[in-house]
Amino acid sequence: MALNTPITRWYGLRVWLVGASSGVGLALAEQLHAAGAQVIVSARRQAVLEAFAAEHPGSRALPLDVTDRQAVVDAVMQLVEDAPLDLVCYCAGQHQRMQADDLDLNALLQQREVALLGALHLFAAVTPHLLAAARAGRHPHLSLVASVAGLRGLPGNLAYGPSQAALINLAENLQLELPPKGVGVSLAVVKPGLVATPFTEPHPGSQPAWAQPSQAASAMLQGWARGSFQLALPWRSKLGGRPSSKTSASGLFAWLHRLQGS
Repeated sequence: MALNTPITRWYGLRVWLVGASSGVGLALAEQLHAAGAQVIVSARRQAVLEAFAAEHPGSRALPLDVTDRQAVVDAVMQLVEDAPLDLVCYCAGQHQRMQADDLDLNALLQQREVALLGALHLFAAVTPHLLAAARAGRHPHLSLVASVAGLRGLPGNLAYGPSQAALINLAENLQLELPPKGVGVSLAVVKPGLVATPFTEPHPGSQPAWAQPSQAASAMLQGWARGSFQLALPWRSKLGGRPSSKTSASGLFAWLHRLQGS
């Protein structure tokens, strides 16, 4: 049973991807543009965004620092003045390995700012407009991209993991609140766990087989077409049946291998 209105046709839909300068966000931008969507790409790296817009006619570059609350509000107002948004996807993130015996509090807080507070800034600013679009008869959608590092503790993820766990919980709560009001909500648990992105370089051979960002993006489009909340990823990830906090790292990787069918 679909939890959201399926999105099977992208032509003419206005799509805003926040965190689209690399990895899954950039792959999504490319595939949605190819499907006919009017793509708006946001991130801090203006040159990358402008290069994308130049290579993809009809798309738009909107540089944005998600940690700046007023900048997010201004960006939302700028976009909705032109026309309603049909899909808003938050895939911004920042990753730095960190352990308790080598703690960098400033870096830890910065990762929280980007991953979680940035998502809250966007959610608070854009949701009233998505609700208004739903009342006007549209089927807007809000999607969050999180990391498998948020499913349980992993070595070196003292800063990154907690923010991703909070992002997953945020999406689960939004799924209870928004779809009854006409706004779709979805969650992709993807990076950097099994997807080869700049966050995961170098890609250690001891981890499960790596997927490319384009594969994750394709799986997300398929999930939106089904009206899913949990977007099925290349390894058929499901949040149910996750390992417990007592599971060893090797046990976690074995679980991921089984989900992946490898």
